[in-house]
Amino acid sequence: MAQIVKRAYKYRFYPTPGQAEELLRTFGCVRLVYNKALEERTRAYTLEGRRVSYVETSAMLTAWKRTEELAFLNEVSSVPLQQALRHLQAAFANFFAKRAKHPTFKSRKKSRASAEYTRSAFRWRDGHLYLAKMDGPLNIVWSRPLPEGAQPSTVTVSRDAAGRWFVSLLVEEKIRPLAPVDHSVGVDAGITALVTLSTGERIVNPKHERRDRRRLAKAQRALARKEKGSNNRAKARLRVARVHARITDRRRDFLHKVTTRLVRENQVIAVEDLTVRTMVRNHSLARAISDASWRELRSMLEYKAAWYGRTLVAVDRWFPSSKLCSACGTLQETMPLHVRSWTCTACGTAHDRDVNAAKNILAAGLAER
Repeated sequence: MAQIVKRAYKYRFYPTPGQAEELLRTFGCVRLVYNKALEERTRAYTLEGRRVSYVETSAMLTAWKRTEELAFLNEVSSVPLQQALRHLQAAFANFFAKRAKHPTFKSRKKSRASAEYTRSAFRWRDGHLYLAKMDGPLNIVWSRPLPEGAQPSTVTVSRDAAGRWFVSLLVEEKIRPLAPVDHSVGVDAGITALVTLSTGERIVNPKHERRDRRRLAKAQRALARKEKGSNNRAKARLRVARVHARITDRRRDFLHKVTTRLVRENQVIAVEDLTVRTMVRNHSLARAISDASWRELRSMLEYKAAWYGRTLVAVDRWFPSSKLCSACGTLQETMPLHVRSWTCTACGTAHDRDVNAAKNILAAGLAER
């Protein structure tokens, strides 16, 4: 049975100089409102032990707009400013529920430059998108079509560190589950091989960051030589950001292909419940683990399995998948990382470390269903 899900479609667009100026002004106002509201909420909570609500911050925004100092907030659409306050409210809700850390201030250089528009602040007409305070539509590159008859409920405009502009359209889409299949697979994440499957197949890790490491290092050295605050330093920073963007785009594209294939071919997918945040504290492996992007791989598998009627099972992180013989179930006392193949002392079965781990993960995942 088909299910209706909210799905974001992201496209690149090329604004006119006037549109770029308006959007950059909006980004700055969004950041300012978020930071001022965060400051007020933090002060109230620290000094008075009082929690400030979204309604109170909305009233603060109205008062700020009436001051001479912040009157320029009236020059941009009010909707992205209100959305910034709603995002802050959600951040505090997660903080008080102990699901996240305390919200932090947005930085002009490090934070993502974005603005969110709800239906009252944009028009969607005949495939053209008009944002509030703008005369003409955005020049969007439609790299893939929107679902037929889709009406965006939210539009998010952003600009990345490499200077590229993106628009994300949130729509409701009807997704039909894939036809059931008889195959199940265990997935063992690694570094040399991105994943090893219980079938014995290894999907090689492209190591995108490593392949572009020389280019990245050259761009970073050039950046370090430039005088702080100079135009040349800004240009050099842009070159570094473009290398990072190339790495990120290629990595994400590869992960999408891998996860889509796994979801299409298997009814049940069993993975290890890895704590990536803890693992990257190992300085000798942190760079390789980050390049493999296990967290993003897991995230993609989760939402794609939910969309297409598949089952994703996360096996406990303490499960001894590498030390357990998948043939007879004998547990080995030790299994150092440098041991890549071994023979079971009980039944004599020769194992490849990663394939054996993937088989054990599959067995444990099926047992947990």
